[in-house]
Amino acid sequence: MQFDYWGIIVVPLLIFLARIGDVSIGTIRIIFVSKGYRYLAPLLGFFEVFIWLLAMTKILQNLDRWYYYLAYCAGFTTGNYIGILLEEKIAIGYATLRLITKKPAHDLIKAMQNHGFGVTYQPAEGSTGLVHVVYTIVKRSELNSVIQLINEFNPRAFYTVEEVKFVKQGI
Repeated sequence: MQFDYWGIIVVPLLIFLARIGDVSIGTIRIIFVSKGYRYLAPLLGFFEVFIWLLAMTKILQNLDRWYYYLAYCAGFTTGNYIGILLEEKIAIGYATLRLITKKPAHDLIKAMQNHGFGVTYQPAEGSTGLVHVVYTIVKRSELNSVIQLINEFNPRAFYTVEEVKFVKQGI
């Protein structure tokens, strides 16, 4: 009796890779839907479902091969992880950064403006007294640069980052 390389190794590997592909595409598609990419999201959905159908067809044709199920589940898990990594790498869209600091923010604001970031500033009253609030909206791909500036000028500053769905104007 010969070892069935195709059925025991190759097909489960292909199912695993297909699930990584379709779940990664699905993760990015969902993010595109939430950001309003009306044309790209459905196109990704087509390829996501097509790949899923190919994997499911193989499983349904071989219900007695339990290791196909394991490949399917492992591909799903890995696809979620890779989809999130891919989305972080492409960093599409904008983010709002809100910084609250007790330390005067004038030097930080000047540095941010020198790097081309728009900044809105206002003094405010916090629970421990006077604070400085700085707002900026940046491309997600530039977010790390802004955070590096914050850490350079005030590593103890408190800041939050929120996703922005739509931006109309800016510098």
